[in-house]
Amino acid sequence: MNKVRKTYVLKLYVAGNTPNSVRALKTLKNILDQEFQGIYALKVIDVLKSPQLAEEDKILATPTLSKILPPPVRKIIGDLSDRERVLIGLDLLYEELSEEEQFQE
Repeated sequence: MNKVRKTYVLKLYVAGNTPNSVRALKTLKNILDQEFQGIYALKVIDVLKSPQLAEEDKILATPTLSKILPPPVRKIIGDLSDRERVLIGLDLLYEELSEEEQFQE
């Protein structure tokens, strides 16, 4: 079965090269490489260099991952070390669970 996959548009807001920012980026890239395999666009925004972008998007803490597309917009705050929470936040884990349930019926 050839199923159409969504393209994810993500923004990761970091504050320089702090340990949490570096960990969040590394963890996110690992998740994206394993789970999204080319169906995503990621923009990393350093709020120290571009504070106006963080202000426009109402970012109050870093690191923050913002899923822009597909809707709804979702934000995950923290170093993204909880893989399951990240997948749920990106609506990926829920979709996988739904698909597994459909196959069991």
